[in-house]
Amino acid sequence: MARLRIPVNLANGLTIFRILLIPVFMVFLLGLEVIPADVSAAVAVAVFAIAALTDTLDGYFARSRNAVTILGQFLDPLADKLLISAALISLVSLGRISAGLAMVIISREFAVSGLRLVAAADRVVIPASPLGKVKTFSQIVAVVALILPPFGYIFSRPLSWYLIYIAALLTIVSGIDYFVKAREWIKAPE
Repeated sequence: MARLRIPVNLANGLTIFRILLIPVFMVFLLGLEVIPADVSAAVAVAVFAIAALTDTLDGYFARSRNAVTILGQFLDPLADKLLISAALISLVSLGRISAGLAMVIISREFAVSGLRLVAAADRVVIPASPLGKVKTFSQIVAVVALILPPFGYIFSRPLSWYLIYIAALLTIVSGIDYFVKAREWIKAPE
C-alpha cells in the first residue's frame, strides 16, 4: 500500500496553524462565561490578527524559499475562506451584522474558490489579484472593527458599519474581476 506524502514546509505549517486558530478565535469571540466580555473580545481580536498575519507570512515564505506546493495552493485560500466565514457567521450570531450581508461575502469567497478549482482542473492557475488582496485587508479591518466596541460614529452609524459595507463592496467587485479575467478559461460546451 502506497503512503500519502504531505509536503509540510514552513509556509504550509503556517497555513495549517491558521486553520487551527479558527476554533480558538471563535471560542473567545463567542465568549466564555468565566472571562469578562471585553477581555474575551480583546483575545479574539489578537487571535484573529495572528491568524491574518500568518496569511501574509505563509505566502512570503513560500515565494522567497521557492517552496510553493500544490497543498499550499489549495490550503491557503481555503484557510482564508474558513477564517473569514467563521468570523462573519459568529458576528451574525452576536447580532453585529446581518445574515444577508455575511452571505454575500461568503458566497463570493466560495464562488471564486470554485472558479479556481475549475481552472485548476484545466491546469490553469488563477493568481490572487491586487484587488483581491485589498478586499482581504478590508475584510480583516472590518471584522476587527466589528469585534471591538464602537470607536467612532459618522452620521450616527458606527465606523464599523461603514467598514463592513466597504469590505462587502470590494468583495463583490473583486469577485466580478476574477470572473471577467477568467472568461477565456470558462468554456461553453462544444
